[in-house]
Amino acid sequence: MKKFSLLLAALMLSAANSFAQIKITKIKAKDKNHYLANVIGYPITGVYNYINQIEPTTVLNPDGTGIMQNEDLVKENIIWGIECSQSGVPIFKEGFNSASYSFWYKKSDTAKSKSDDENDWTLQSFSIHYDKKKIFISGERVKEYVE
Repeated sequence: MKKFSLLLAALMLSAANSFAQIKITKIKAKDKNHYLANVIGYPITGVYNYINQIEPTTVLNPDGTGIMQNEDLVKENIIWGIECSQSGVPIFKEGFNSASYSFWYKKSDTAKSKSDDENDWTLQSFSIHYDKKKIFISGERVKEYVE
């Protein structure tokens, strides 16, 4: 009976997690409203590096925070997201064995009074290459993934 109760509890927790709302963040950048999500159906969180280099790195956390390390090796805290519709559906362009997304980020150390300033958000390309099982930020920082 204890195993059945444990199995039922695990099933209830997984079902609740499956129906949880995706967090959507509304930003204003380039004189237009954009909507960002941190979930797109692929394992996009993790550490991104230049090919065959340890640093500089980019770290994307599941909660929409992270670290962007520049070429001068200075680490900056960031807030990030992938552009989506207002309802949370990712916006992408399908390519041959790939998909391209819009990756938005801003430094989270900036003054709070300018947090909605359109100059705070930076747009970069974000692409997933299905055959190679790799994800790229700006075509230079890469992370391998497993389906």
